[in-house]
Amino acid sequence: MSHTKVDYHDVDPVGDGLYFLRDALDCENLGVSVLECDPGWVGMEHDHADEGEEEVYLLVEGEATVDVEGESVEMDAGDALRVAPTATRQIHNGDAESRFVVVGAP
Repeated sequence: MSHTKVDYHDVDPVGDGLYFLRDALDCENLGVSVLECDPGWVGMEHDHADEGEEEVYLLVEGEATVDVEGESVEMDAGDALRVAPTATRQIHNGDAESRFVVVGAP
């Protein structure tokens, strides 16, 4: 088939508010996730050095800070942030709910 459509609400979350869509969309080389963050939520610090995967964080709702290699990057709805595979990153959500679309690929 030349396309696949899915409502992320129909995909079982893998954690609190984290929906991996790669398999549901039959993606071969691209990871796509939706991350819904509660007020004050803090994500796990991590990198993707082993996978060689860069990520783009698109904040579609709310406000948050993403720490990248110790630098705090303030984000508002509509902002997109690319993070290199070897860079550590950690999301710190603001005082309201927020929603990210996260895209990653090698």
